[in-house]
Amino acid sequence: MMDQIIMMAALTLVSIGTLLVVIGAFGLIRLPDVYSRIHAAGVIDTGGAALIILGLCLYSGWNLVTVKLIAIGVFLVFTSPISGHAIALVAHDQKIDPEGVDETRSAKSSKAGK
Repeated sequence: MMDQIIMMAALTLVSIGTLLVVIGAFGLIRLPDVYSRIHAAGVIDTGGAALIILGLCLYSGWNLVTVKLIAIGVFLVFTSPISGHAIALVAHDQKIDPEGVDETRSAKSSKAGK
């Protein structure tokens, strides 16, 4: 009975993680600029991969495979924000502007006019 509960929990976590990866992949395709795409990649890394790894840890039990999965998770936690920051820094250095309307400028100009 307990094995079935653990199996269902693992399947649920892997399914939700897979769903987040698919949503993030659509975001990488559909979003307009590099800054928005960095956000989609962050969803894939932190949300999707973390849930998949957690589900696989539950499924495998406590053994060497679980230790390796935890090591992969720790590696992702440290490298994902660094890679996203590096991409954003290069985009900023290349003077790539985000697409869309800057609502902060219109709010500042309307306050200055009062």
